[in-house]
Amino acid sequence: MNLKDILAISGYSGLFRFVSQGNSGVIVEGLMDKKRMNASSSARVSALDDIAIYTDDKEVPLKEILRRIFKKEDGKQTIDPKLPNDKLKQYFAEIIPEYDREKVYISDMKKVFTWYNILISQNLVDLEEDPKEEAEAASEEVKDDNI
Repeated sequence: MNLKDILAISGYSGLFRFVSQGNSGVIVEGLMDKKRMNASSSARVSALDDIAIYTDDKEVPLKEILRRIFKKEDGKQTIDPKLPNDKLKQYFAEIIPEYDREKVYISDMKKVFTWYNILISQNLVDLEEDPKEEAEAASEEVKDDNI
């Protein structure tokens, strides 16, 4: 799952695919409606690859959260982000029990569920491990063994 080119833009719903660099920002295409637009250089644009969820002791990359949801749901859509807050918190705790309850808000959970459902609907969820990630994980294990 290459999340580097999948973008979230503050103030806009949905997700966007990076198309190219423009004169005054970036040109993006909506994943759902396929409409192109210019995201100005003043817009807060975040690649999904750069997003992480706070836990009690570290940050878990969004990619790992999406993998956990994918496994729990057997590759199908997840819960409706419009469910009551207590249901969303309960489900999120099943996915990532160690999430920081003070720093992770309901709005963050809703975004994760919405983004996951968009990615699934567009067949953009790929659970294959990135060779770079596998190498990093192996190197972390070696470091842990040496301590």
